[in-house]
Amino acid sequence: MSDDPRAPQPGAEHLAEPLRSRWSPSVYDAAHRLGADEVETLLRAAQWAPSKGNTQPWALIVCVPGTPGHDRLVASLSRGNAGWVPRASVVFLTVAHVRDGDGPDAPEHSDLALYDVGQAAAHLTLQARAMGLHAHQFAGFDHDALADALGVPSSHQLLTGIAVGVPGDAREVDERTAARDHRDRTRRPLSEWAFAGRFGEPYETDGTPGTTP
Repeated sequence: MSDDPRAPQPGAEHLAEPLRSRWSPSVYDAAHRLGADEVETLLRAAQWAPSKGNTQPWALIVCVPGTPGHDRLVASLSRGNAGWVPRASVVFLTVAHVRDGDGPDAPEHSDLALYDVGQAAAHLTLQARAMGLHAHQFAGFDHDALADALGVPSSHQLLTGIAVGVPGDAREVDERTAARDHRDRTRRPLSEWAFAGRFGEPYETDGTPGTTP
């Protein structure tokens, strides 16, 4: 059981670790760094995610503070993300292999490429938590400019970033960034999206999280 006051939240009591204690902090320890072996372990977690026909339509760009890739990422960040993303120990950029060729009419590499990249990202995120780290996924950056700066080919689509690190001192960041870690964590009720038989017909539980009739 996590002693982190941000997790678990009501409704997560029956989830297994590391699902149960996962959350997305915005205040990172800017001095913390990951070893090469830790970064590799996170990449291995993504590597072993399932994909359609084992096509593995993902690529990850590793952005370590102090490297040109990280500098390019920081330069592309939106105002809302510029205050916290650079403090993370490492940032992984997710890229989907969407076409087998550079032209817009090139055949799809996989019709489930975006779904599969999401699975790889989820595996990496949960592995991070199992290692005592936290991950925060984001999409607030200039996708076109960063893809160009990083040489992402037109057969691929730059999707998101995953900032990984350990929580830091809120006194070291601006008030707006610090406040992000104290927002209420809520989720839509199951009745809005868990359906039975037909779309829109709620799947009924007995009201106890993690149980079924």
